[in-house]
Amino acid sequence: MAKESSVIDKIVSLCKRRGFIYQSSEIYGGINACYDYGPLGVELKRNVKEYWWRSMVYENSNIVGLDAAILMHPKVWEASGHINSFTDPLIDCKQCKARFREDDIDPEKLKIKQCPQCGTKGSLTEARQFNLMFKTNMGPVEEKSSEIYLRPETAQGIYVNYKNVLDSSRQKIPFGIAQIGKAFRNEITPGNFIFRTREFEQMEMQYFIRPEQDEEIFDKWKDNRLEWYRNLGITSDKLRLQEHAEDELAHYAKRAIDIEYEFPMGYKELEGIHNRTDFDLSRHQEFSGKDLRYFDDQTRQRFIPYIIETSAGVDRTVLTCLIDAYEEEKLENDTRTVLHLDAKIAPFKAAVFPLVKKDNMPEIARNITNDLMKEFLVFYDQSGAIGRRYRRQDEAGTPFCITVDSQTLTDQTVTIRDRDTMEQDRINMDNIISELKTRIEGRD
Repeated sequence: MAKESSVIDKIVSLCKRRGFIYQSSEIYGGINACYDYGPLGVELKRNVKEYWWRSMVYENSNIVGLDAAILMHPKVWEASGHINSFTDPLIDCKQCKARFREDDIDPEKLKIKQCPQCGTKGSLTEARQFNLMFKTNMGPVEEKSSEIYLRPETAQGIYVNYKNVLDSSRQKIPFGIAQIGKAFRNEITPGNFIFRTREFEQMEMQYFIRPEQDEEIFDKWKDNRLEWYRNLGITSDKLRLQEHAEDELAHYAKRAIDIEYEFPMGYKELEGIHNRTDFDLSRHQEFSGKDLRYFDDQTRQRFIPYIIETSAGVDRTVLTCLIDAYEEEKLENDTRTVLHLDAKIAPFKAAVFPLVKKDNMPEIARNITNDLMKEFLVFYDQSGAIGRRYRRQDEAGTPFCITVDSQTLTDQTVTIRDRDTMEQDRINMDNIISELKTRIEGRD
């Protein structure tokens, strides 16, 4: 437990210090399990989302995008089963008033109703089902008829738009609909920084297929999604696939596999791949009265498609990237904190420094920065010793640092330093952009 707390605490500290992530409403004491993304964090998060979107939509001609509304007709959640089934077993301690999910309590302590927080025996209440959806009201009058929900997942927005997308985009089965968007869950026990929060962002793709192709296509997406995390720069040895046993499957699933990462608190889910069968479209067809069957022009058949779902959390992926990239590297006379973020998702692609603030070096460095800003997000820094400037960028995850020095004044070359190896090469000023593109695109 000490190791877990130590690593997470260090990540939390770095995130605040460097401007990745802050506690929401911190000046008022904060609000539990809600976070704000700072200047570096918003860039990292945006880069992760763009990489997902490119690999999912741009690189697959039969997958299109969608951005559905957060507020939806209450019938959607009745049809999906969320109103009746989207619950966690909640247990209270009558002594210290702490709340727990039943499955988070040690079975032996549960038998004697011993609180895991205060240790009092016989103080735990019986489990009761707690619905995780946030309720609100639409319109000026708060009454039962105006009740509405903040969506707990983005998938239902895809299902209710399946026919609209099918008719307007002229797709044929198999095809997919991808969406990135906010979701909200009133979690009983959120925690581990941004691992489990009450407001979060999802990256989901729903793939509509013929029922008889479900096993083959499920395996294809399972392998595809695992490879995506490897390409994101995540350490392969810390990734694994975990199949759900039959008694662990959700009510809608025929099969489910989680991609898990070895966090400081153990292996936890990064993404779920689910065979949802025809459950969702059948339910929405039943509750809406609309025909959601697919018509095959060639076979003249009508059928409800099966759905293979890939569902990932943006925030959880960001946390994984930060934890996986974090290192305290022992040097000969020093220890440096470095984020080995893959260059394609790093907030700043490069930093530009004049070695000293004289001899026209700042002016040359500023001109280089202005040129690079047309292609990349870069950072200019002329404050402090050059070694300290390198360390600041190592901690921010910046993969390359470009320095203007006295030799630049004579031969128009600069040094380019690699964050991970700390090696420096001299390149011509005219080649900086092409060199960065080569290194960013070719970096493993």
